[in-house]
Amino acid sequence: MEKKKMVLCTQLPEERRKELEQYCDITEAGELKHGKGNAPEAQTREECRGFEIVALGDEYAGADTINDWVDHGMKFIGVAKGTPVTVDNKTIMERGLQLSYTPGRNRVAVAEFTIGLFIAMARKITLSAEGLHKGEHTTPAKDNIYDVPDVKNVTFGPLDENHPFVDYGIGFELYGKKLGIAGFGAIGREVAKRAQALGMKILAYDPYMKAEQIEATGATACDLDTMLANCDILSLHLPVVESTMGIVNKDWFSKMKKTAYVVNTARAAVVDQKDFVEALQNGTIAGAAVDVYWEEPVPANHPLLSMRNVVCTPHMAGLTTDVDGWSGEMMSTEILHYLKGEDREYIWTRV
Repeated sequence: MEKKKMVLCTQLPEERRKELEQYCDITEAGELKHGKGNAPEAQTREECRGFEIVALGDEYAGADTINDWVDHGMKFIGVAKGTPVTVDNKTIMERGLQLSYTPGRNRVAVAEFTIGLFIAMARKITLSAEGLHKGEHTTPAKDNIYDVPDVKNVTFGPLDENHPFVDYGIGFELYGKKLGIAGFGAIGREVAKRAQALGMKILAYDPYMKAEQIEATGATACDLDTMLANCDILSLHLPVVESTMGIVNKDWFSKMKKTAYVVNTARAAVVDQKDFVEALQNGTIAGAAVDVYWEEPVPANHPLLSMRNVVCTPHMAGLTTDVDGWSGEMMSTEILHYLKGEDREYIWTRV
């Protein structure tokens, strides 16, 4: 059997790679070869030209690149991402191909991180931790930190204007609170499972899912206005497509409770940046936790970074040591289906 030519830009599990090597001669390229962030499109276009099977990770491939590859024999293209916006699917479809992707590959990673942000935000964990590291609410240095007073009830002192509870706030419990989930896809559902285990009540908005599908998970299916008006925390899990760009705006915030919080571990592009900053500054909403920004790395003078009611992390939610394994497993399966002439399971249909 003559082996097919495959170019690989993303990690695959070793066992799966060995299985594919029975069918393909594999060449490494893109970020798999050069490292993350070191694969400009022009370079990727050159390296991946002339292969029947192209498996990308975070590399970009616009219309010119796709046409180039198809003209040189590409018949399969896959992108190991949950939302493959880095490639031009319109051109892929126009050239008669399908785009394989890996939906939900990091759903557990993002869901766990999102719950972590809920807790950090609700209980002022990052604010108070950073404060202590900076020396707030501490006493002067002492020669022997192991020489401690014989006190059974050790506390930070009287509850006055200098107490950390007064400075940072005491936070609230998640138990019994209403969580609004905008976008009830793979990640949204994983967040819901974990939030339910904490005793939260789930209000889910997803116009592309039937109400009975949502409610089979124990969540309550809501229209947008009902969810916004009733949630204590709004968690965003929307993909970036034309219809969602900037959709989370002042209209959304104005319908929320002033005590409500917004958490975004999806993409910043779904949120209107100016409206979001203003809502946090003027008290339209109580606070937020964000892992994604409109420009990354985030500018040092971005107002979110200096707000005490906002928890900021540097786009870490979807990255764990386990994610590449899940993603590689799914992409390997897609390639094997193609090689065996079988229907593929994960086909991106949006443009």
